[in-house]
Amino acid sequence: MLTVTDTAKKQALRLMEDEGKDGFFIRVGVQGGGCSGLMYQLTFDNQELDTDMSFENNGVRVVVDKKSYLYLVGTTLDYSGGLNGKGFVFNNPNADRTCGCGESFSV
Repeated sequence: MLTVTDTAKKQALRLMEDEGKDGFFIRVGVQGGGCSGLMYQLTFDNQELDTDMSFENNGVRVVVDKKSYLYLVGTTLDYSGGLNGKGFVFNNPNADRTCGCGESFSV
């Protein structure tokens, strides 16, 4: 399961509303790439596949494909609006190494 902080929930719901994506959910995943080997993905989607895992946390529906879930189990999704840049942040306890920008990791 992934945990969604109040800050991430507020920002995700605001972005979905601004983009007219009523009824959408947060889709998170992992793909190869980045300076550490794996990169996080976050989109808003309304199409759930048979190979997806779906759950709700903090009033937000999150969907992740089964392969990515193995890398993301226990991760906390947060949002940072600080001086180092704005964006969603993945706090992943499974990551052995992360890059400086926090967008890629390795296990």
